[in-house]
Amino acid sequence: MVFRTRRLAGASVAVAAATALVAGCASGSGSSTSGADDDTLTLWTHNAGNSAELDVVKKIIKDFNGSQSKYKVKLQAFPQGDYNKSVVAAASARKLPCLLDVDGPNVANWAWGGYLDPIDVSGSEVPLSDQLPSTVGRYKDKVYAFGFTDVSLTFFARKSVLNEYDIRIPTIDKPWTKDEFDSALAKLKKSGKFEYPLEMGTGLVGEWYPYAYSPQLQSFGGDLINRDGYKTASGTLDGEKAVEWATWFGSLVSKGYLSKKSGQDPNKDFLAGKSALHWDGSWNAAKNAEKLGDDLAIIPPVDFGDGPKIGGASWQWGMSSTCANKAGAEAWLKFSRQTKYFVDYAKATGTIPASEAAVKQVADYQPGGKFNVFVQFARKYAVVRPVTPAYPYIATEFEKATQDILAGADPKNALGQAVKDIDNDLKSNNNYAG
Repeated sequence: MVFRTRRLAGASVAVAAATALVAGCASGSGSSTSGADDDTLTLWTHNAGNSAELDVVKKIIKDFNGSQSKYKVKLQAFPQGDYNKSVVAAASARKLPCLLDVDGPNVANWAWGGYLDPIDVSGSEVPLSDQLPSTVGRYKDKVYAFGFTDVSLTFFARKSVLNEYDIRIPTIDKPWTKDEFDSALAKLKKSGKFEYPLEMGTGLVGEWYPYAYSPQLQSFGGDLINRDGYKTASGTLDGEKAVEWATWFGSLVSKGYLSKKSGQDPNKDFLAGKSALHWDGSWNAAKNAEKLGDDLAIIPPVDFGDGPKIGGASWQWGMSSTCANKAGAEAWLKFSRQTKYFVDYAKATGTIPASEAAVKQVADYQPGGKFNVFVQFARKYAVVRPVTPAYPYIATEFEKATQDILAGADPKNALGQAVKDIDNDLKSNNNYAG
């Protein structure tokens, strides 16, 4: 998922749509109406609003169409806010295109729902083994999708501010501990220079909540669901470690460290000096480096006790189960898996190249590059969101619980209600078996 702020506007739609998309439809696929003829393959993408990324897709299509005469790929791009609604409508009418992109955390849901087929991209220039694990969409030991890039969570700060208040600048080898982080926030708050020294995008909505905050929950030792079978959230999302996280998370507001609802452009606020520490994504690194230069500190996630964690998985490409010409769809997918396209994607989006070979060809991300630290974060700290068809529902319940906690709700009760709702959903869907 290229998790920019542009992405957040459609995130709540994506979650709701993915849940609705599979409701009562887990029985598989049928005939296809996804192209004008068997040799014409329609491709859908969510990035109509991102011209740089869309240009890369257009380039791959043009190159593929020009490389052979057997197949022709036609592009249809949607604004992100409309994309998932369009997928829902097409799925209901059994008119999905042959090729489409899907947000990484929703791959399992779409595969379970019968809207994606497993793909075979063996023999591609870039083998799957060369990719960051978070950029390959798997479900039940089958590959359904892959992505060209990923992103990383990080803290941004000004070195000068941290030095002024005698706050250690952490490293990958020695990240902040919880006690150090809490001490840093106390110092920054006491300075009187920041109404809220910490910015974590609490005013954003949808997928940002599980993407940004569940890694902190996981670093405390909790999780969104018990990953041993994905059959219950009980004891995991409402267990001792999870409640400890939620209590700490709520205290950030009560202590005045964090606004319970931030502005809609938290990175702009950080650059304006309104906050000292910003929990954000690598997609803003170039902008921040341009503004702050050598004063920019790129800081690893805090180790709250169970190791530093960040979210993993971005937008990925897959093939619909109703595609009439799966050989043609897989031919395009294989063709797209050239190192040069991984490089083009990374440069266009300013995000982490998904393959080892591409990393070496993107100056900012190659070893010694100013943003190579994000590659290291992705390798060392990334945890994919739960690989279960229940994920979209889990995400909405976690968002509601977290918002309640920020608003002052009892942490144990808020998480307990989320667990009750999630387990009811699991039960009503037979644990998404099949």
